[in-house]
Amino acid sequence: MVKNKSIYILGIESSCDDTSAAVICNGKVLTNVVANQEIHAKYGGVVPELASRAHQQNIVPVIQQAIQQANIDKKDINAIAFTRGPGLMGSLLVGSSFARSLSLALNIPLIPVNHMQAHVLAHFIEDENQQKPPFPFLCLTISGGHTQIVKITSYFTMEVIGETMDDAVGEAFDKSAKILGLPYPGGPFVDKYAKLGNPNAFQFSKPKMADLNFSFSGLKTGILYFIQKKVTENPNFIEENLNDICASIQRTIVEILFDKLEKAVELTGIKHIAIAGGVSANSEIRSTLKATEEKFGWKTYIPKFEYTTDNAGMIAIVGYLKYLENDFSNETTTTTARLKVNEN
Repeated sequence: MVKNKSIYILGIESSCDDTSAAVICNGKVLTNVVANQEIHAKYGGVVPELASRAHQQNIVPVIQQAIQQANIDKKDINAIAFTRGPGLMGSLLVGSSFARSLSLALNIPLIPVNHMQAHVLAHFIEDENQQKPPFPFLCLTISGGHTQIVKITSYFTMEVIGETMDDAVGEAFDKSAKILGLPYPGGPFVDKYAKLGNPNAFQFSKPKMADLNFSFSGLKTGILYFIQKKVTENPNFIEENLNDICASIQRTIVEILFDKLEKAVELTGIKHIAIAGGVSANSEIRSTLKATEEKFGWKTYIPKFEYTTDNAGMIAIVGYLKYLENDFSNETTTTTARLKVNEN
């Protein structure tokens, strides 16, 4: 790399229901534009066909806006990073196809990015208010599709030491919210009402899982049966106890996560702990992580809200790190709906 040279990376993210484009210069985010797809709310979940159609509508204006707001020209871009996977295949193909076409038109390198690695490596975006974790560190990666404890020893050396055996934590929040009649996505609503309730009002059993693995399907079923029983006894039970129900559900989920995280620290001896993924925006998870920092002497790392949910800023920072290593795409690189965090 030439000293003092400005390296501009365009990042494109289209793994699920958000179309996003970002421009990074030497690791610092200049723009991070996200177009949300509100259409899925009426169906209570993401509809893959509708998602890919919306990406097709959004991708050109989103990328154009990201480049314009960065005050650069297309010719200034050094490489294009795109989400290779995991995600919805139709959505991934929209982003990857556009990225390939633009890289050919501009005659610049193309960099495929693992979406799960991007959530972790968002911690390395250059920001004066953001501390970067030193290697090795543990990262609790929590989203709608994933719940993992990952041991990171270098930018691209990651090992999953614990993961969910069924539902992800984001699903546990969203499905609990659906049971309560809350809108989709339900996680933020559970968090909102939980702040007003008593977290010890109701007790839900926590699944017993071996080692560092998680399970949330039993909890979801337990919540469903509990609500059905209470509503049979009192049709107004949810309305009268919504805050307490949400607080109790959230407390149970957070305890499940942190029981395993504490065990992971004991087993590895690593006390630098980061969180990543959309569910890391949850206020109780953030406050609990800070509390454990004081309790156990951990050093914790919490990303900015804008880098927790699916966004192109995190894709672009991985692109930048790969650019520095001349790690570019070849003709055999394809998008894939399934991709493990340790796969490039």
